[in-house]
Amino acid sequence: MPTPRVADAFHDIAADLDYPMVVVTTSDGTERAGCLIGFLAQCSIDPPLLMVWMSKRNHTTRVAAAATSLLVHFPSRDERELAVLFGSQTGDEVDKFSRCRWEPGPEGLPLLSDCSRWVAGHIVERVDTGDHVGHLLEPFDGAAGAWASAQLGFQSVKDVEPGHSP
Repeated sequence: MPTPRVADAFHDIAADLDYPMVVVTTSDGTERAGCLIGFLAQCSIDPPLLMVWMSKRNHTTRVAAAATSLLVHFPSRDERELAVLFGSQTGDEVDKFSRCRWEPGPEGLPLLSDCSRWVAGHIVERVDTGDHVGHLLEPFDGAAGAWASAQLGFQSVKDVEPGHSP
């Protein structure tokens, strides 16, 4: 367990980074869910693999537990309001999809119509990493459209209050 000094230093450094922010959507066949996350990483080139981590308190994490796939959207700075919707509301209380444009995507996953960059991946493994669950994804579909503007990063949304308690 890190000392308070080390934990404070780590928190200060992490708060200054500009992690890419993505919106993850999924469906378990009966319920749709989606959330804003900032913990993701490409973790293999060949085969291409992506790891996304979602808070255990998140409604989307509970839906994803019964899902086979996730759809990861890469919004631009111009799509900040979409990120705010998926970051500041909880699916326990709000149907986020009734408040944005979306369509059924690969394997019926909710595809946010305004995001031109996305990757759909099969969940090949789930990993408990403390207060988050990591989902290892093997991409099976995607699109790399042009950015409407620069990629949305953490510094652009760090003022957004989470829809669920931290």
